[in-house]
Amino acid sequence: MTNTKKLSISTADKIMMISNFSTMLSAGISILDSVDSLLEDTKGNQKKILQTLRDDLMQGKRVHVSFAKFPNVFDKVTISIIKAAEEAGSLDTTLKDLRDNIKKESEFSTKVMSALTYPILIMIVFIGVLSMILVFVIPKISVVFSRLKVNLPLPTKIMIFVSNIILGYTAYFVIGCIVLIVGFIALYKTKKKLLLGLLFSFPLVSDLIKQIDLVRFTRSLHYLLSSGIPIISALELTQDVVMRKDIAKVIEKSKEMIIGGKRLSDGLKTSKGKIPYMMIKIIEAGEKTGSLDRALKDISDYLDYQVSTTLRTLTTLLEPVMLVFVGVIVGGMMLAIIGPIYSLISQVGTR
Repeated sequence: MTNTKKLSISTADKIMMISNFSTMLSAGISILDSVDSLLEDTKGNQKKILQTLRDDLMQGKRVHVSFAKFPNVFDKVTISIIKAAEEAGSLDTTLKDLRDNIKKESEFSTKVMSALTYPILIMIVFIGVLSMILVFVIPKISVVFSRLKVNLPLPTKIMIFVSNIILGYTAYFVIGCIVLIVGFIALYKTKKKLLLGLLFSFPLVSDLIKQIDLVRFTRSLHYLLSSGIPIISALELTQDVVMRKDIAKVIEKSKEMIIGGKRLSDGLKTSKGKIPYMMIKIIEAGEKTGSLDRALKDISDYLDYQVSTTLRTLTTLLEPVMLVFVGVIVGGMMLAIIGPIYSLISQVGTR
């Protein structure tokens, strides 16, 4: 039996499946016939999802009940929107909106990953250069130094020591690295919030994560409200899409104030410094004109643009910093190698 909770598909496959499903429903084809048609051209995990959906539909269950079995594919926000659409009889148009939302989220995630690509690439190159020096260069140089009994500086001694450990205890070194990696992964899974909290405490990272959270919050809230979901339920769902605890607390506080008869803008005003003033004013205007969902869409589009600008700025600043960092470390290592050689040459010249 398939473990539906662990099953996942790519974003591209999810977009294609929802898009095709929406197109068929819009053409007047029944849900069951649409699923049967989609099953003919699918394979892998996507086929398993559609097969489960077909079996559930045959038993009289709704689409959102079936999709809820795949938490790695469909989040709570998506399930709630589909549920509301089924109740309102607008599943075909809602699926189109979901497709557009998933595309935007995918593009948004791509922007973030693209910004991280350069520093990750630099670090991989740096580790590669460091490994080559320690494995191939240092052993040959250390043999010469030991024979000539040269007085070595501390950095050179450290490099030779590390090189000897890598070459003399290669198996233990590899096992140690694997244990560290596995340990870090295990720590990340068990103490994810703690590690992310430490990461989010850095000034530049903190501001960026805050902007990303606000984009996800406003975009998700827009789609939930547009689907007819009550604002209390919508705010409960959006608490799960943000990463920072303080933003989640702002959403929780706003929900409590709405229950008490206040408005969303009133709840956001109580958290000065965490929510941009312009965002609060636009939401306030949307509440007064009865177009809160539209106001949230405008805010998410603007904040998306801001995140893109911030990422470009950080990437531009990070590139020279990373190059200087790598240059200083590699240059220092080369000096630690060349320094004793020059000292040896000068001693030979004196003699």
